[in-house]
Amino acid sequence: MANINTAGVDPTKMGVGWAIAVLTSGGDAQGMNAAVRATVRVGLYTGAKVFFVHEGYQGLVDGGNHIRPATWESVSMMLQLGGTVIGSARCRDFQTREGRLKAAYNLVKLGVTNLCVIGGDGSLTGANIFRTEWSDLLKDLISKGKIINEEAKASSHLNIVGMVGSIDNDFCGTDMTIGTDSALHRIIEVVDSITTTAQSHQRAFILEVMGRHCGYLALVTALACGADWVFIPEMPPDDGWEDHLCRRLTETRNAGSRLNVIIVAEGAINKDGKPITCDQLKDLVTKRLGFDTRATILGHVQRGGTPSAFDRVLGSRMGVEAVMALLEATPETPACVVSLSGNQAVRLPLMECVQVTKDVTVAMNEGRFDDAIKLRGRSFENNWNTYKLLAHVRPPETKSNINVAILNVGAPCAGMNAAVRAAVRIGLIQGHNMLAIHDGFEGLAEEKIEPITWNTVGDWTGKGGSELGTKRVLPGKYMEEISLNIAKYNIHALVIIGGFEAFSGALEMVQGRGKYEELCVPMVIIPATVSNNVPGSDFSIGADTALNTITTTCDRIKQSAAGTKRRVFIIETMGGYCGYLATMAGLSAGADAAYIYEEKFGIRDLERNVEHLIEKMKTTVKRGLILRNENCNFNYTTDFIFNLYSEEGKGVFDCRKNVLGHMQQGGTPTPFDRNFATKMGAKAVLWLTEKLKECYRHGRIFANTPDSACVLGMRKRGLVLQPLAELKEQTDFEHRIPKNQWWLKLRPIMKILAKYKISLDTSEHALMEHVISKKPPVHMTLTK
Repeated sequence: MANINTAGVDPTKMGVGWAIAVLTSGGDAQGMNAAVRATVRVGLYTGAKVFFVHEGYQGLVDGGNHIRPATWESVSMMLQLGGTVIGSARCRDFQTREGRLKAAYNLVKLGVTNLCVIGGDGSLTGANIFRTEWSDLLKDLISKGKIINEEAKASSHLNIVGMVGSIDNDFCGTDMTIGTDSALHRIIEVVDSITTTAQSHQRAFILEVMGRHCGYLALVTALACGADWVFIPEMPPDDGWEDHLCRRLTETRNAGSRLNVIIVAEGAINKDGKPITCDQLKDLVTKRLGFDTRATILGHVQRGGTPSAFDRVLGSRMGVEAVMALLEATPETPACVVSLSGNQAVRLPLMECVQVTKDVTVAMNEGRFDDAIKLRGRSFENNWNTYKLLAHVRPPETKSNINVAILNVGAPCAGMNAAVRAAVRIGLIQGHNMLAIHDGFEGLAEEKIEPITWNTVGDWTGKGGSELGTKRVLPGKYMEEISLNIAKYNIHALVIIGGFEAFSGALEMVQGRGKYEELCVPMVIIPATVSNNVPGSDFSIGADTALNTITTTCDRIKQSAAGTKRRVFIIETMGGYCGYLATMAGLSAGADAAYIYEEKFGIRDLERNVEHLIEKMKTTVKRGLILRNENCNFNYTTDFIFNLYSEEGKGVFDCRKNVLGHMQQGGTPTPFDRNFATKMGAKAVLWLTEKLKECYRHGRIFANTPDSACVLGMRKRGLVLQPLAELKEQTDFEHRIPKNQWWLKLRPIMKILAKYKISLDTSEHALMEHVISKKPPVHMTLTK
């Protein structure tokens, strides 16, 4: 996030005298509207004039009514809409100099010198060409008598900033492009539906997903649904793949599975560069194996529907960053793209990103497929490596004689089962014996322990809740029984998947090592809770699913409020004392306020919020949405806030309240949670395997160093392991939250987008980073 409050500049005056135009171009993507909305509102907040360019570059060339002033209200209710409200068109005119000359004339006449383009690499390349030609275009316009010198002087320089909107996630340098996550939601909805019918009839299903030149959607879909095989353009299968594929499908069936799933990217090719199609695969499977096979091409379904919570937050954050990049730009600043790396906002030189994106195509054309995967970035490479680990290896004949036990602790959440599945399978691939412990630490004390096999976890990726069973009970009072059972079942390592109870329970186990030697085994905690309150990780498995549940509910509630007019809804979310869900849902649903424990509030703040809503009811947007974290304040309960708003808003608006409750813990996991859980489960067991080698002494395992009990977490840009002992210092145990939480810096954005005049001052400055000739860090990176 940019530091807007630099050098004592008042952020609400920063854009005075500037004009910004925003356009969407190329293929549409869900989340573009969130980016447009944020660009408009933050632009207006800084005092700048903002213009919509309708129908992309075509509107820029045609001018007139296609370029219109944007207002605060004009972007209301667009956050939850798919596609792009201001329209997008493929434009041949802009590809000619004559077309760009017309576009320059239209911008100069409106005094616009800042252009924000939301689109794919073609659209962004076009914007850069426009920028480099700008001064020559102005000279042409002067010589033709279209503009005068004063106008040219006032518009002497054009600033360009890009946001990548593309469902394919094919733009290098960015972890996630706007629309990718929503497209994955559409695909996984279809896969889940197809799975049930395929199991009924013992069918093989071949699914073609979008991605002409990029296999990201296919690859993540394969990871998220546990597909038997995936075909992507970046890595064609080895010669003889037909035999290998048929062998794999037969093995899966013989092992008791009732279905097979094959995922194909539309641009999939073989080693000779010839296409691999759905029909070709269907013929192969039907003729060779006699399986009842169906092929489904998903097509434009993937572009449609409402944007996911992730895409709304991504679009909103990028919109804010884009405005700041424009207002801070100088004539020397290269055109940039704003993007996320992990959960960090970054600015990247536009043409470097375009160059690397082109390099991927060149590498593929030249048959340098390993290079193509590397050029796609760490995230893509990690997805590919995880997929290969889980799909292409048979458990070895020789065993390691290591027993690894897995348990779930705390409240259930979506994605726990996906983490168990990955951990079990990677463990078996390493030659370990895998044990399932049912019902958490209590089950470990009560001997609810049994072996768990490759096939047991086969279809667990898409299952919500906890198949192993989970309890909040801490191990403290069972230490005697637990240590006896660790010895009895010869458990050498523990994978503990869960929320804050998993963290504090593991701490109790570590403290018990002094008294019970049996507890001296390596342990890894995988954070899995809707509350996202586990120290050591920016994200927890399950939080994304809960966030989408809340966002969908808020959309429906807003729709109801918009119909009845003059109505304010007060929604209570889960999260314990952690305000993550309330804050992020506030951003993704467009709330007017979100009350959380971490940001103290009093009666004056409540009063200001009511006054703000009374003012809002005078505009065309006659509805309000207030979120309240369940434990934000002991006295200001949901009922209290509801009564206060009802009384103070009497005659202006009426109120309704909703407590969302346990629906936030349910449902099938989102693509993000499936993929995140799969990577976490795999990484956890790979780390334990290495740790066990270190701890093996005199024929037995003995682990009592601080780094033998770690939390595996996502930190800024990668997966890292941190010792429990270190994290203990960073924890507020009374309120069960980390002392520092990264998402708090997003709260000002939510308030500004809700039209509060506050100072947007954050300590982190998104500087320009380079994509080319950058040494990649050694750690893993995670995106969805």
